[in-house]
Amino acid sequence: MASPCFFTLPVAVLATLAFLSLGSSAASHIEDQAEQFFRSGHTNNWAVLVCTSRFWFNYRHVANTLSVYRSVKRLGIPDSHIVLMLADDMACNARNPKPATVFSHKNMELNVYGDDVEVDYRSYEVTVENFLRVLTGRVPPSTPRSKRLLSDDRSNILIYMTGHGGNGFLKFQDSEEITNIELADAFEQMWQKRRYNELLFIIDTCQGASMYERFYSPNIMALASSQVGEDSLSHQPDPAIGVHLMDRYTFYVLEFLEEINPASQTNMNDLFQVCPKSLCVSTPGHRTDLFQRDPKKVLITDFFGSVRKVEITTETISLQWDSQVVDSSSAEDGMAEEPTEPLKFAEQLPVAQIIHQKPKLKDWHPPGGFILGLWALIIMVFFKTYGIKHMKFIF
Repeated sequence: MASPCFFTLPVAVLATLAFLSLGSSAASHIEDQAEQFFRSGHTNNWAVLVCTSRFWFNYRHVANTLSVYRSVKRLGIPDSHIVLMLADDMACNARNPKPATVFSHKNMELNVYGDDVEVDYRSYEVTVENFLRVLTGRVPPSTPRSKRLLSDDRSNILIYMTGHGGNGFLKFQDSEEITNIELADAFEQMWQKRRYNELLFIIDTCQGASMYERFYSPNIMALASSQVGEDSLSHQPDPAIGVHLMDRYTFYVLEFLEEINPASQTNMNDLFQVCPKSLCVSTPGHRTDLFQRDPKKVLITDFFGSVRKVEITTETISLQWDSQVVDSSSAEDGMAEEPTEPLKFAEQLPVAQIIHQKPKLKDWHPPGGFILGLWALIIMVFFKTYGIKHMKFIF
């Protein structure tokens, strides 16, 4: 009779061990999921958008930058994670026939200045020194938070630059220039200081490919609007404004981004094909040898969109509302102020529709002095017909 008891104890121990191993395996599976999420090293997105040109005839460079700004905001990157640098304020320029607007398409259909543009560096603040300080984090202690690039080793950063350039340099406001060596060294400092996980560099300028030739830091993907020895050409001339509205490369990139949504599975290899030489006239270039991942597996939203925070939990979450909580929340909502109208920044027509629209008929207004000339003609006819002796009957 003692033998059954002898075998019962090991069976109970084995059952307990099996139960514990099952619980530990479930816990380890959850930990593996969490590690897989954070192993990618990408938990937040930043964008540094730079226009380096001043003066009215460089209107298109400001429109280029604001177009990219509009796209990244639409895809979810907030202003707190965007550093916008504009060397000139075209919206308030005295030559602008439509004040407080910057258009990127003909017929003045797409206003990329929007309702809530936050410019962090403007006018003479846009210098080579300030740009390099933003990238490397070597800013004075008094610099406000909105003018800082507060990225870390889990940040994917988009850097977009446009202006006038040449072989190995990009001009800032026609007074100074940044070289491809200085830019490469700044990216190396960022890597050494763990300020980015992956970096996408896009430049729209003449001989743009020369600006990424000297890069040597890891995890950098670079795109340019033209090869060495080629010019980057403008696009969309507008007679009413008197200048070209955009550059060709950025125009077709913007048209491509308008079809992207935050859940899109479009990859970076598709972005490489948006502006062939038949459209851009110049030859766009890209460099991926420093980038560890295959561009076909890198989503557009890895750089142009926002990362949604995910929390893994094993607890059951009830989705049913508590009536008391609903009553209290409705009472609080009644006391709250009426919500204001949503901003119309992202409610404009898609670019694909705007391009194929017919020109909008403009309202006719009489030219200056027309009314005054008409009255002068009436008075001359009156004097010729009746003479000055009849003036007393009028007054």
